[in-house]
Amino acid sequence: MLYSIGTVAKKTGLTSYTLRYYEKEGLTPFVKRDEQGRRVFDDDDLDSLALIRCLKQTGMPLEEIRQFVTWCDEGDGTLADRLALFQQQRVVVEAQIHDLLKNLQKVNHKIDIYSQACVSGHEADVDCDLIPKRSAAELLAQVEQYEAEHEL
Repeated sequence: MLYSIGTVAKKTGLTSYTLRYYEKEGLTPFVKRDEQGRRVFDDDDLDSLALIRCLKQTGMPLEEIRQFVTWCDEGDGTLADRLALFQQQRVVVEAQIHDLLKNLQKVNHKIDIYSQACVSGHEADVDCDLIPKRSAAELLAQVEQYEAEHEL
């Protein structure tokens, strides 16, 4: 099935402007045009856009995404390069997760403090040192529970 740029924008959450920008930046050489010169996308293109969006959301620079797209066009001779790129990006994402878990721990700790303060009516009544901080395993379990509740 083929999709217009407007339909793809709705399906992906990317704006038409962003899709045109991605094309201009060489990120979407796979996009074809119909007889009238309008961009048309297929399901494989949607998958590629989802991957580009994922990489962008993990902080990968456009230049590296463009390189990845080029390697894909070049074929199997670049498999090792693509693997190395994703292994490198995994390290970046794991560091982001670590930082986010530390932030989640701080936020949860404050929720615990303010929950107790609301019960007692005074923040000064709460001994912050007595409130245990959640372990990484507990934080990850909280993330898993969120995913299950939101069907992610």
